[in-house]
Parts: sequence; structure tokens; C-alpha cells
Amino acid sequence: MFKSLKEDIEVIFDQDPAARSYIEVILTYSGLHAIWAHRLAHALFKRKWFFLARAISQISRFFTGIEIHPGAKIGKRLFIDHGMAVVIGETCEIGDNVTIYQGVTLGGTGKEKGKRHPTIQDNVLIATGAKVLGSITVGENSKIGAGSVVLHNVPPNSTVVGIPGKVRVQNGVRIDKDLNHRDLPDPVADRFKELEEELQVLKRELQQLKEGKIKHDH
Repeated sequence: MFKSLKEDIEVIFDQDPAARSYIEVILTYSGLHAIWAHRLAHALFKRKWFFLARAISQISRFFTGIEIHPGAKIGKRLFIDHGMAVVIGETCEIGDNVTIYQGVTLGGTGKEKGKRHPTIQDNVLIATGAKVLGSITVGENSKIGAGSVVLHNVPPNSTVVGIPGKVRVQNGVRIDKDLNHRDLPDPVADRFKELEEELQVLKRELQQLKEGKIKHDH
């Protein structure tokens, strides 16, 4: 247990350059508080103390702004950065070395029974405001871009962006976890650019037709 608690603290120093001291991390990091509360709630949930587990979950939500259902399975070294409005559903499974930013939802679609929340494999990064919905799997070493809505399985070593989320990078090798949100591809902007280029081509062709008609009339 103490090894797990130490790992929860150490991952913050690895991921957050603003972390300065152990006492600061232990007392002020709401993501850490939410994870520790979940570990207790999950232990009670497995022993079928459902009400007490949910009570601890809701108290943690009140103080941290992070809602983790006590039934969710969370691996080692989860880092929730800031974390306000993070929601993790009951049947969600999270692997090791996962990073989650504020506003992320790992939820269901409302239509499924049984396993209805996503499985997040090892070394995944989920950026601010992303929604991963349904009983899907996000493969290891993948990244979900800020604001994306992911409704389908994500292969390992992929970068997903957009609404709905689409795989934009997949090179078969491990992708570094240092996700630069400013450099994410924008599929909507890319499509507008393509349409603009097509429009310019049509304008040129129309102008050529007009000029040809004028010359022909003369």
C-alpha cells in the first residue's frame, strides 16, 4: 500500500514541473486526493460495501471536483492534472502511467449494459475536455487531443483528434507523452483549406471560360 502511495506522489513530480515539495503535493493536489479516496472506495466496493464506497466517492467529488465511481479499476501512476470536472465511470479500466487533464469524461453512451465504459491501456494521455465514450479500448501509448470525442476503438501508438475523434497519427512506434496541444492537427480546418483550394480552381476555370467566350464573340 505504501509503495502505491509513493508512486502516486512520484508521478506528479515526473509530470508536473510546478511540483516543488512533497508536503505541497500531498496537501494541495486535488488529483492525488481523488485517487487516494478512490483506492479506499474501490477496496470497499470490492467487498460489497457499496453505500460506504459511494459515500466516500461523493465526498471526494465535493472536495476535489473529480468524480470517480468506486467500481472503476485504476492502475499504477495515474496522473490527473488539475482535474476539475473529470468523470470516470463504473466499468472504466485504466492501465498504468496514464495522464488525464481537466474536463475529461470516460463515460458511457447510455445505451449499453454490462461493460459500458472505456478501457484505457498503458501510457495513454487524454488532453483537456476530451470525451471517451462507450465500451471501447484506447490502445497503449496513444494520445487523445483536447476537446476530442472518441466513440470507436483507438489502435496503439495513435494520436486522435476531432469530433468525432479520428486517428491522425499512427506510426507503429511509441509516441512521446509530451503532447503539445498547439500543434495538434485540426481536421475541420484542414477540410476548409481543401474546399478553399477547390474553390480557387473553379474560379480560375470559370474566368478562363469567360475570357474564351469573349474572345470567341469578338
